[in-house]
Amino acid sequence: MNINFEYDGVKASNRLEIMAAKKIEKLFDKYDFIVRADIFFKTENTSSPDTGMICSIRLSAPGPRLFAVASLGAFEASIAKSVEDLQRQLQKRKAKMRSH
Repeated sequence: MNINFEYDGVKASNRLEIMAAKKIEKLFDKYDFIVRADIFFKTENTSSPDTGMICSIRLSAPGPRLFAVASLGAFEASIAKSVEDLQRQLQKRKAKMRSH
């Protein structure tokens, strides 16, 4: 299991890395075919307080890479939304792998 973090215009945060790693490790445990995860944190200047904290997650697994991005008011919420989207994609991928 390999998790890489990248920050674009955001100060590196141990707390965010730990939170994201815990959520991603749950995916690694459930879907053993995942090779690695790249997590990107970025801020965007928006007029809405409900958006602007962007978390993008890219998973390397057999087949095309899986990718999810969320822009919400807090990084914690963006991480949760991205992981939720990836969970859905992984369920579909696993179903396809079983059918072949």
